[in-house]
Amino acid sequence: MGMEKKGKIHFAWFVLIGLSIMIGLARGGLNNAGGLFLAPVSKDLGIGIGNLSIYLSISSIVTMLFLPLAGKLMAKYDIRGLLVLAIILQGGSFALFGFLDSVWGWYILSVPMAFGAIFVTTMAGPVLINRWFKEKNGLAMGIMMAAVGLFGAFIQPLAGSLIETQGWRNAYMILGVGAVAIIIPVVLLLIRKLPQDKGLLPYGAKNKKNDDGTSEEEVERGVTFAAAKKSMAFYSMLLFLFFMTAIGSFAQHIGPYAVGIGYDVGFAGQVMGAFMVGMLVGALAFGFMSDKIGPKNTAIISMLSGIVAVAMLIFVPGNPIIFTVAIGIFGFVTASIGTLGPLLTTSIFGRKEYSEIYATIGIGLAVAGIVALPGYGFVFDLTGSYTSVLYLIIAMLIINIVLVIFAFKGKKKLEDDGLWN
Repeated sequence: MGMEKKGKIHFAWFVLIGLSIMIGLARGGLNNAGGLFLAPVSKDLGIGIGNLSIYLSISSIVTMLFLPLAGKLMAKYDIRGLLVLAIILQGGSFALFGFLDSVWGWYILSVPMAFGAIFVTTMAGPVLINRWFKEKNGLAMGIMMAAVGLFGAFIQPLAGSLIETQGWRNAYMILGVGAVAIIIPVVLLLIRKLPQDKGLLPYGAKNKKNDDGTSEEEVERGVTFAAAKKSMAFYSMLLFLFFMTAIGSFAQHIGPYAVGIGYDVGFAGQVMGAFMVGMLVGALAFGFMSDKIGPKNTAIISMLSGIVAVAMLIFVPGNPIIFTVAIGIFGFVTASIGTLGPLLTTSIFGRKEYSEIYATIGIGLAVAGIVALPGYGFVFDLTGSYTSVLYLIIAMLIINIVLVIFAFKGKKKLEDDGLWN
């Protein structure tokens, strides 16, 4: 905790608590619990799971189309109003699923739901942590992503038992309305757009006065969005996030993979537990390491760990202990999507027009979700095993090491061209 001279806790930490609760509930809760409803809803309404899950693809496409707009809105308007509106769209749509009888309802409501979720689950955290934390922003990002895992670990079983005891309709309503009811007061109490709104400097900022009386810290340094868009660094980061998300998407296939090579479903569940623990540890570790050795080195260490984990799955899949450890390490690596994505972006492009830049690079995230999830399924259907997918993941991890190095070369070029100011 950052102690100031008066021994007061800096408001930045309260903003972090607010973000952790909000994103923990919305992402760890609503987003991740969505999958639990697929089987009971499709059974009840006689819809194929494939047909119903199209609404998840629609959500991904909405995310991809509206991310850049969300980045612009967050740079322009008061963040609290945006977040209150966004959680009403996301949680409200989720609750309304409980009233539906036709698959079209899911398709239609997934649009406002995904639009709200962009602000609440994707953009708010990185943007606000950047504004509030001059120092320890890696640790702050790590704590926030760890909260997603922690909330998820409690809310998933709760959601499962609500579906069993109250039925899926009531479960949708309870979770949706509950999230809105908790998140709105949290946003109003704990979230502020800028430290200046509270008459503060960001955490860890030293107040240096210039000759004309302005404080140096109020000038956000970095590259403009226009300059970033034309750089090698920008496309390297876009591809990095695309491949990173594609790698992380394999998580959805860990269960079927484990069962396919002869483990039982109970073991697959335990392995997913190891995966979540790995993600939690990874989020904190990557945040902490980014502050200490920089996001570039941390990213490379993450990719190398991934290669080790996937190699274990390819060459010793039959040993349950090695299998569990490998999936735990894989979870650890997957955490770098949420933690290292934003930190690398800040490190390469600065904070000047961060929300627009990160939102546009984030399209790589959205596209990967749309392509990789079904893609791995098709490869499995065609080949009858996940082996080729695992080799593909190793290839993507190696490409990502190259992309990170390219991205920082691109940053140097931006600096040399005088665009970093």
